[in-house]
Amino acid sequence: MTSFSELKINKSILKVLDEIGFEHPTPIQEKAIPIIKSGMDVVGVAQTGTGKTAAYLLPIFSKLVKAEGEDPRVLILVPTRELAIQVGEDIEELTPYSNIRHAAVFGGVGWTKHAALIEPGIDILVATPGRLRDLYHANAVSLKKIKTLVIDEADRMLDMGFMPQIRQLLEIIPVKRQNLLFSATFNEKVEVMTHEFLDFPERVEVSPSATPAQLVKQSYYKVPNFKTKLNLIRHWLEDEEVFSRVLIFVRTKEHAEKVFKVIKRKTEGEKRILHSNKGQNARMNAIQAFKDGELRILISTDVSARGLDVSMITHVINFDLPQRYEDYVHRIGRTARANNHGEAIALIDPAEEYHLVKIEEVIRMKVEEKAIPDEVVIEPTGKAEAQEQSREIDRQKKMDDPTFQGAFHEKKRKPPVERKDGKNLAKQRKKHKRKRR
Repeated sequence: MTSFSELKINKSILKVLDEIGFEHPTPIQEKAIPIIKSGMDVVGVAQTGTGKTAAYLLPIFSKLVKAEGEDPRVLILVPTRELAIQVGEDIEELTPYSNIRHAAVFGGVGWTKHAALIEPGIDILVATPGRLRDLYHANAVSLKKIKTLVIDEADRMLDMGFMPQIRQLLEIIPVKRQNLLFSATFNEKVEVMTHEFLDFPERVEVSPSATPAQLVKQSYYKVPNFKTKLNLIRHWLEDEEVFSRVLIFVRTKEHAEKVFKVIKRKTEGEKRILHSNKGQNARMNAIQAFKDGELRILISTDVSARGLDVSMITHVINFDLPQRYEDYVHRIGRTARANNHGEAIALIDPAEEYHLVKIEEVIRMKVEEKAIPDEVVIEPTGKAEAQEQSREIDRQKKMDDPTFQGAFHEKKRKPPVERKDGKNLAKQRKKHKRKRR
């Protein structure tokens, strides 16, 4: 196997890698690092948990060598505050023997605090597009010295509608620069972005786009309704030894609160919620506690599907399936990180079977079905939930076949009955009733 020293990584960085136990580069690191060091533009495609952050950070450290000047020379754009913080922490961890300076800036915090971080001078700036715009318009940061632009999680960047901000940014930063684009998936939008922003890039792909990490064991359970899903999760979480650090993904804030309410009363260990209504400090504290092992169960919407780098997550449970199918890959990529094994479980109600089929097409593999344990109580499906499922199934069928008429299609009104003299009988009857009143 290739070693980091063979990739000609700086000695100070090699010392750190040795101390934290990184002996050999991952496939994406092995392929990307030499190309990035050569100065070429690079498109890196690899599933989450494969070390792609270090794949661009390590050669960047080799190029920067030491602190220099006041303005940033490297700009790393990320889609979310969680990922900004994570990348910032990765830089911190890898540079204890270097004087390279960095700052991570993101929304949810007053921009003046971030301006104060930048003012003494930095070499690497990690930023979300919105906060970067705030700082630039306030003249708190200069981008004239940027030599390397990294766009991380490019697919999510596009899904969140950041393309206009990125285009504006490219009008500001120097034209002569190296561009690095990294993504867990490579769809048509990312390909268009690649052609627009990069000059003859070298594509590095260690596995087909949207392929789950190999060490993740995947399975699903067909579950009739919401209450039975809760019963099944509660049954699993009784086993604290096996389910020792669990990340539960839900589709909505309302589902997150309902799951939390049941789990809080019925299971052992500290548990918390992550969703957009939670304050910035609460979210950051929850993520840190989860990393430190103080938190056993974290319930989250997709806000934390990226940038949550916790190496010892034993299980990812998809309480609801994501309807953006690539997000399934990002969700389950939270487990089986850093060469650890992990398990990803999906709970599928009748309206989600359609989405499971689509997900299997995206990941190009079948997910194993398992039977609900006998000890779990299977609740009857209520009328309102059954109707909601039926409506969703009808909608799915119409998507595949626009001519499909389901149980909830809009019924055609019968044409009014006309008399021989051409008058509408229904109108005549209503008029007659009003006269009688």
